[in-house]
Amino acid sequence: MKAIRIHEFGGKEVMKYEDIPQPQPGTGEIRIRIIAAGVNPMDWKIRSGMIGEMPLPMTMGIDVAGVVDAQGPGEVSFQPGEEVFAKVSIGQGSYAEYTVVNSAQVARKPKSIGFVESAAIPTAGLAAWQSLFDIAGLEKGQSVLIHGAAGGVGSFAVQFARWKGAYVIGTASEKNKQFLKSIGTDEFIDYKKQRFEDAAGKVDVVLDTIGGDTFDRSWGVLKPGGFLVSTVARIPEGVPEKYGVHAQTLMTRADGEELAQIAAIIDEQPVKPVVTTILPLSEAQKAHEMSETHHTRGKIVLRVAEDPQ
Repeated sequence: MKAIRIHEFGGKEVMKYEDIPQPQPGTGEIRIRIIAAGVNPMDWKIRSGMIGEMPLPMTMGIDVAGVVDAQGPGEVSFQPGEEVFAKVSIGQGSYAEYTVVNSAQVARKPKSIGFVESAAIPTAGLAAWQSLFDIAGLEKGQSVLIHGAAGGVGSFAVQFARWKGAYVIGTASEKNKQFLKSIGTDEFIDYKKQRFEDAAGKVDVVLDTIGGDTFDRSWGVLKPGGFLVSTVARIPEGVPEKYGVHAQTLMTRADGEELAQIAAIIDEQPVKPVVTTILPLSEAQKAHEMSETHHTRGKIVLRVAEDPQ
């Protein structure tokens, strides 16, 4: 089968489009014939060695949508032919024609959208869901400030918060204003022209997908007892106590049950993944180059195969 693999860590050029054997599912695993693979910042951070040393060679990618192709021994929740999506473990890979994954990490894909859109969901959707609800406990009537609201995680967070009934404030550049209004922001802040501390007032929850100075300035906008969740920054010791708030760095978990919840919401509500770029599997280098700019709206997806008839 075709796959994008790395044999060393480095720039986008270390990714090679090559032939490797089909993986075989182990106990409790299923094999997925991949139709589309989502691209995440985590992918190029792994490729560049930023995450640390890992076994090589490695098939790239962690987000997948496709069709169950085979079952391993033991109890599994999905049958061959079912249309599914998943966040797979690092090294199992999604930039390939097939992958294997523990069935507990898998859910049936939303019925109302295609494979490409479904492949855009797992990591970004789970990151937004776990940040807002599992960690911060966002409730109806509360307010949330989302930094990087037009990005992959941010665009899901805006829609999930809106679905929950929260008041949603999003930061992004001016070019994303109408887009963010269309997916559910109540208030837009152009971070290039306004200091969000002056515009946002006090909020119950901050979701930071940017880090750096944006993260450092976010403590002051939280209400007492509020929650700061960052997908990128470590929480400095003693700072939450200083401000009388809570804080946590997100480590996104693969969770088939939560993906099933997200799929149900997508099928029932106006929550949709935002895919702005679709590239063939062979152009993974270009996908990483685009993702590394930090200025892509929504998600980039690699199409691996045509949709089944």
